[in-house]
Amino acid sequence: MFSRAFQLHSRQWGVLPTTVHNALFSTAVRSRNVVEEMTDRGLLAQITSPDLLRRTETSTSIYCGVDPTAKSLHLGNLVTLMGLLHFGIHGHQAIALVGGATGSIGDPSGRKSERVPLTRDVLEQNVAGIERQIHRFFENGTTYAARHGYTSVTKPPKVLNNYEWFSGMSALEFLGDVGRYARVNTMLGKESVKSRIESTQGISFTEFSYQLLQAYDFWYLYQNHECRVQLGGSDQWGNITAGIDMINRKRGLVEEESLEDRAFGITIPLLLTSSGEKFGKSAGNAVWLDESMTSYFDFYQFFMKATDEDVAKYLSMFTLLQQDQIKEIMHEHQRNPENRIAQQELANQTTELVHGVDGLHKAQTATKVLFGGDLGSVTGEEIVQAFKDDSSRLVQLDRSQVIGSGLDGIATLAKATKSKSDAQKRIKAGGLYLNNARIADPRYKVVESDLLDGQVCVIRCGKSSYHLVQVV
Repeated sequence: MFSRAFQLHSRQWGVLPTTVHNALFSTAVRSRNVVEEMTDRGLLAQITSPDLLRRTETSTSIYCGVDPTAKSLHLGNLVTLMGLLHFGIHGHQAIALVGGATGSIGDPSGRKSERVPLTRDVLEQNVAGIERQIHRFFENGTTYAARHGYTSVTKPPKVLNNYEWFSGMSALEFLGDVGRYARVNTMLGKESVKSRIESTQGISFTEFSYQLLQAYDFWYLYQNHECRVQLGGSDQWGNITAGIDMINRKRGLVEEESLEDRAFGITIPLLLTSSGEKFGKSAGNAVWLDESMTSYFDFYQFFMKATDEDVAKYLSMFTLLQQDQIKEIMHEHQRNPENRIAQQELANQTTELVHGVDGLHKAQTATKVLFGGDLGSVTGEEIVQAFKDDSSRLVQLDRSQVIGSGLDGIATLAKATKSKSDAQKRIKAGGLYLNNARIADPRYKVVESDLLDGQVCVIRCGKSSYHLVQVV
């Protein structure tokens, strides 16, 4: 299992240097405080009190919320999911809260304009998709953690939906149970509110009230699920402190409060592009965790393309490799940076964490196919499985449309070329390939032996435009 998971996949298709390979086979991980661990990994931006370090010496519950504004989570969400996973593998109860209610409002944090409201049907579809995704992430993450020496018993995460407690709440109940404990001057002081008030568009009462809903979420989970910690991106600091303030006000806080009863907040740095923009759908650069939206190959390649300046940071944030292992990898990488050892290990580790060993194998197979590797080393079934969710590259054609038909017509049906004449021009110019072999005859007809295991063929235009045809 490890030999496949840690296989390198550059054009050389080699193996890890022995020193790095040995470093990755460590046994049990020394038990550490989760806050210390996250700090060392660059996963901690702020905490509401240094006492959180003492509080997390014993088991507690922590939650992180996500609004279902799309049917999939993305790489920006992965940073906070890693925070929840770290708490989980250190013996704490992780709670993932899907905002079936708050998602219909929209968080104004970090936004210059109001979100377009989603219909209830779309919200429900998004909620269902994200709930499945969170469960899968923790299943893969727990297995991945065990392979990396984390031996603590990981509790299954609780995946909740705040529509459960908001759907039956009347306006009068909201004003009495929530609004009574909020202070407008404090709400106006939040950066997400101040920036919008000062803009030409302003802020609606709906979005202004968002922080009250999130604050009540923390209170509800505090009361009903013994949740003592809220985790979020650094742009959520205001919403998190609003929740702690509501808990304190509703409980009538006394000075001699026990450590076990206190509420805490922790924020994780936002994942930013090199230009300083957030990763996410709003920024137009989302890398989705759903393989039907970002293929295994494209997910893998995102990390393969990490810059040398970012790769060490990403290895700390998105993997469970220990710091000495990361240092060893970076040492090997710096000796021969052109081999991109660090990026390859980052892509391996993160793809396995998110998509499991099977997803990693599919990403490696796709990489081999799309980077001109030896197609004889993979089976037709492996290729089909690697690309079955990648509709931009794989098309299905009836066998009668393929066998005995001209490659020019097949290339057009596969959308590899604009037309038959375009395909013929490319063939004459030496720029059209079938299964990585250059085709010289514009009238070339595909035969049965051109199909890999009788299932699929690979058409390439130029150096990097690949299209696959599955024969059904």
